[in-house]
Amino acid sequence: MSQYTEDDALVARLRDGDNEAFRQLITRYNQKLTFVARAIIGDVFAEDVVQESWASIYRAIHRFEGRSSLATWMTQIVSNEAKSRLRKEKRHTSVADIEGLEQSSTDSRFDDRGHWQAPPGRWELSTPDRMLEEDQLRHCIEHTLTVLPDNQKAVFMLRDLEQAPLSDIASSLGLSEANVRVLLHRARVKLMEVIDHYQETGEC
Repeated sequence: MSQYTEDDALVARLRDGDNEAFRQLITRYNQKLTFVARAIIGDVFAEDVVQESWASIYRAIHRFEGRSSLATWMTQIVSNEAKSRLRKEKRHTSVADIEGLEQSSTDSRFDDRGHWQAPPGRWELSTPDRMLEEDQLRHCIEHTLTVLPDNQKAVFMLRDLEQAPLSDIASSLGLSEANVRVLLHRARVKLMEVIDHYQETGEC
């Protein structure tokens, strides 16, 4: 069953008053929505924003019309809640610093829109040793994601893992599409550097 179909089924159950479906929805999306909140308002208020957003999602689920994906709809709710909280706290937090984008030897992997110039090669996983290496590399990548700046992490998660359109990400995070591309580019370059280093040394 596809992610979209699973989400659609959860919405139907929620509309029937199934609280277990809501718990499943929280388990599936809480971390990703927290990334979005952190990208807008920072760590201090992110969890409060997400909790308030879940309450709003629960109350508004009957109004979800499916014009966008459920993930995009929920992300917009979190974004609105975070921006509202930001105004309330009278904080002026920058959500992105796009000045001085550093060039890297891996920059040539992507074009100016953040797309691959050429797809990366596939790893050969036919042996147990290769499968172990992939598992170790996965841990390296997961660690790298935890230490990326929140705005880069949020953009990467929404674009490369959730396949959200750039326009939706820009709207949710209050950025221009150009800024989103820069943040996505930075995150991808960092991850490719980790992969290259691992393949050369066997270490993170």
